Amino acid sequence: MKFLKSYKSSLILLFSILLGGCIGLIIGEKASIFAPFGNLFLNLIFTMLVPIVFFSIASSIANMDSSKKLGKILVVTIIVFGVTAIISGIIGVVSFKLFNPTTGLDSSTFNNLMSTNEAETVKNVGALEKIVSSITVGDFRELLSRSNLLALILFSVLIGFGTMLCREQGKAFASFLNSGAAVTMKVVNIIMYYAPIGLGAYFANVIGQLGGQILNGYVKVFVLYLVVSIIYFFIFFSIYAYIAGRKRGIKMFWKNAIEPSITALATCSSAACIPVNIKAARNMGVSNTLANIIMPIGVNIHKDGSVIGGIYKIMFLFAIFGRDINNISSLIAILGAGLLIGAVVGAVPGGGAIGEMLILSIFNFPQEALAIMLVIATIIDAPATLLNSAGNTVCTMIISKFTEKC
Repeated sequence: MKFLKSYKSSLILLFSILLGGCIGLIIGEKASIFAPFGNLFLNLIFTMLVPIVFFSIASSIANMDSSKKLGKILVVTIIVFGVTAIISGIIGVVSFKLFNPTTGLDSSTFNNLMSTNEAETVKNVGALEKIVSSITVGDFRELLSRSNLLALILFSVLIGFGTMLCREQGKAFASFLNSGAAVTMKVVNIIMYYAPIGLGAYFANVIGQLGGQILNGYVKVFVLYLVVSIIYFFIFFSIYAYIAGRKRGIKMFWKNAIEPSITALATCSSAACIPVNIKAARNMGVSNTLANIIMPIGVNIHKDGSVIGGIYKIMFLFAIFGRDINNISSLIAILGAGLLIGAVVGAVPGGGAIGEMLILSIFNFPQEALAIMLVIATIIDAPATLLNSAGNTVCTMIISKFTEKC
């Protein structure tokens, strides 16, 4: 029952998508009559993008305790989390390249289906100028466009820090940010009640136009992600445990890793795993103080499973829209975006949705691609949560080795 309760929303979404897909296969191109219902869902989500990003990021930073100094622990934590995130990102890129699940899909069909006026424009500008134009805008009103999402994120971060540094004088504004974050997330929750209908209608239209080829692509993505997750979970977590305590570290990790792993799969929530992860870390030889500090931080910023998932989403879209994933610059951009989405954006409420919209903004994909990413996010949710959550315990062991006397 606990399993069904935890996965209720995901199962409903999957059922709706499958139902829509079946309807699309049966009635073919006539399924285009469902397109307006799918577009309604996408439009509702996109209209909430700017307030979600602003309030969630600004309020999160405004509520930080500026006096808290973690010193060496914080530095080591960032290094360990950063290195493991990069490793998972590289694994994501390499595995997708080697076993491309989009092989056989006709990219021209997708480009015709995803009718958009947001044609990709390439400008001959310098690298520095391109960076500046990506993270800043020349007028405040331009921040209100989802095409300038990176600039909006930077602006929200600055507002959050400014509010935090004002302390007493900024409390009233911090309360406004907190209220704004709560209200916008509640509105998103309301919109998500329509998600089964919206996504079901959307995929009825998509499958009606494409046939079953995209369903085949989803199955391949899920299988590839599952295999990579199993390899990363058993092999790379063992390597990390060996770094933390050699053979004894491996023994201690796997002796205590079962309960956190099962909890992650059962609840599909990294946050819900914090208590059991702290308990497991203590049993692995980590001090109670360090475990209590690192686990909440890890839940927010250490998401190896989300990094791999984010990269799969990006590369899947690159492939079906005929973008080049064979040159180094594209692969570096994909890796960088995956790290940003999985490890940074996930630190704020609603980060999953923000991350998917950030993909659209950075790589200029049509808005219809959001629904494609939502499906991928749903089908890989369980193994991604496992890697996100269980990975925190083994990383805490490494952090303990370099910050505490054994």
